Amino acid sequence: MKSSNELQREPFRLPHIGQRLTKTAIAVFLCLLINYLRGLQGGAMSAESCITAIICMQPFVRDSREYAFNRLAGTLIGSFWGLLFLLLLQFFPALGHSNIVLYGMMAAGVMVSLYGAVAIRKADASVLAAIVFICIVITFPEIESPMRLASARILDVMIGTLVAIGVNIFRLPRDKNRNLVFFMRTKDLVPDRFSQLPPAALFKLSYLYNDGARICLMSEHAPAFFTLQMSGTPLSVPLIVMDGAAIYDANDNTYLYHENIEPETSAWLRNYLDSLGLSYFIYTIHNNKTCIFHRGHMNAQEKKVYDRMRASPYRSYLDGEIYRDEEPVYFKIIDGDEKIRLLRQRLHKLLNDRALRCVIRPQTAAPGISGLYIYSAAATNQRAQDKLMQMLREKEPELVDMRVFLPGTYRSEQDAIHLLNTVGNYYEPLKIKRLLRRRSPEN
Repeated sequence: MKSSNELQREPFRLPHIGQRLTKTAIAVFLCLLINYLRGLQGGAMSAESCITAIICMQPFVRDSREYAFNRLAGTLIGSFWGLLFLLLLQFFPALGHSNIVLYGMMAAGVMVSLYGAVAIRKADASVLAAIVFICIVITFPEIESPMRLASARILDVMIGTLVAIGVNIFRLPRDKNRNLVFFMRTKDLVPDRFSQLPPAALFKLSYLYNDGARICLMSEHAPAFFTLQMSGTPLSVPLIVMDGAAIYDANDNTYLYHENIEPETSAWLRNYLDSLGLSYFIYTIHNNKTCIFHRGHMNAQEKKVYDRMRASPYRSYLDGEIYRDEEPVYFKIIDGDEKIRLLRQRLHKLLNDRALRCVIRPQTAAPGISGLYIYSAAATNQRAQDKLMQMLREKEPELVDMRVFLPGTYRSEQDAIHLLNTVGNYYEPLKIKRLLRRRSPEN
């Protein structure tokens, strides 16, 4: 756990300026320019088109169209009731003599505008309808022509809507590096396996997947993390899970490769841990399923982690003996931090002699508790990456692998977004960058 002083010394990173921010600024500039060409300046300049452009500018064009339609529907509804309100006051000017009556009528008009949008099943446009209504009637009695005011509001919204959609459709020419396979660690995107991917990071990751980017996510844990987090996203590349011990195809729910502990070594390890009186978990792959067995008497530290882990419907904890000695992928021992550290020192040489490797990881489900993970020495992320690239190159020999990792540890959502933006820049570079590189004197 980092102290507050350590956290304060971490470098500050400005958020990435994405396309949506840039396009929104461009759309507002165009709306202001159109208003100027219409002869509107200073106090006569309307902000309605700019507001509409800002609201309608969405990450995807289809979303802009939906917002634009709701914006137009809300404007028409609000303008209709605003026009009726002003005409009513023109025919019955006595209603405007009392501010209490006038404000009561305005409040009633807001309610009618909201209800009108809901009544025609345009609930998303109801707030916009109420806003437009207020924008029209709030300047009473300084209104010369109600019809002209309502028409101007509709025209402003039409301008903002069309500009937003037009700017959003336009894209600077970009290349698509579809021959790149990106390898990313989940611990660079989310603090731990019990945390949700930040919405902005999940959106960016889903966008890259849907656009065809080949991204292999690598996790220290079993596939349950991905099943929970990425269930609605079709992954373009299989996953590397269990700290490099397996490759998992989340789309077909199958293991394409797994590096098991040798049967004789597995039997020796179980006997040795039993002789020490230790309890432990054995992670196996049986019929493309992750099955977790427990041996020994569960200690208090194990129980804390076990209770939280077993609550997930994506993990299969079983009682009894393992199916076959050739199926264990790794062993996991849970205890207090100091006991696990001492156990690692005791086992280090024995594991090396048996071609096993071990790693200690704090258990985020229970502070002060660590897990000792024991794998085959051949089960590494690098080996899994090589295996996966070999599989992918059987169909597409030109594929190139690229690792995109955080230089330090995950600190905040901005780290995840920064990393995904880096992937996006490599995957989809501007064509102008390629032209500049070609014209550079160094080339």
